[in-house]
Amino acid sequence: MKVFVIVPAAGLGTRMAASSAKKSGPSKQFTELGGVPILVHTLRRFAACKAVDEIYVALRKNEMDGFRARLEHEAQDVLQKTVHFVEGGEHRQQSVANALSAVSAKPDDVVLVHDAVRPFVTEDIIQEVISAAGKYGAAIAGVPAIDTVKQVDRTAEGAVITSTVPREHVVLAQTPQGFRYAVLKKAFDEATADGFIGTDESSLVERSGKEVAVVMGSSRNIKITNPSDMELAEFYFKKMAEKGAH
Repeated sequence: MKVFVIVPAAGLGTRMAASSAKKSGPSKQFTELGGVPILVHTLRRFAACKAVDEIYVALRKNEMDGFRARLEHEAQDVLQKTVHFVEGGEHRQQSVANALSAVSAKPDDVVLVHDAVRPFVTEDIIQEVISAAGKYGAAIAGVPAIDTVKQVDRTAEGAVITSTVPREHVVLAQTPQGFRYAVLKKAFDEATADGFIGTDESSLVERSGKEVAVVMGSSRNIKITNPSDMELAEFYFKKMAEKGAH
């Protein structure tokens, strides 16, 4: 069984930019953490994982050459794996679909999809998702909800609570999300045929009728979306640097 990793990194990072005074800055995946783009930190996590065979990075066309050159000059450790660059689409699902079309995989090979801006994923989480995806066909990392979860109806003036969702029935989805190639390809093909856009890969697979297992993620496996996330990321990175763990 081979393991392929898809990292969609063609987004504009509008939430990060909209919340920042410097709106002309880089896309969030290229924002630097400790002098290194977040995306490079993320790729290093998978490059260091022995179970991973190939990595596919979906980028905007005008960013491919520059990022490839940066890896060659500053992150040769990432290139110890076979790294492919594919052109991203207008949204995440299209970027993943483009990468999935480029993958040469057997039906039972495992494909992981991971957010470009989750640089603190651990090897243990990666391995757990790979194992569960191989066993069950589909698996994601997730963490239990800590806060009380409310279901609401949106109104012109805000929102009104309609029910309280028991926390034991809720997990907060993270990445990586892993699937046997045949399972993921079928879900994407069906979504494309129906014009369906999901919130993540798991939502497409669920829609396709496949049960998705959940393995334990981590509260540190954050998705860096806005400036407050960046502050937390810098704190985590500093702590890791002190321990010599990054």
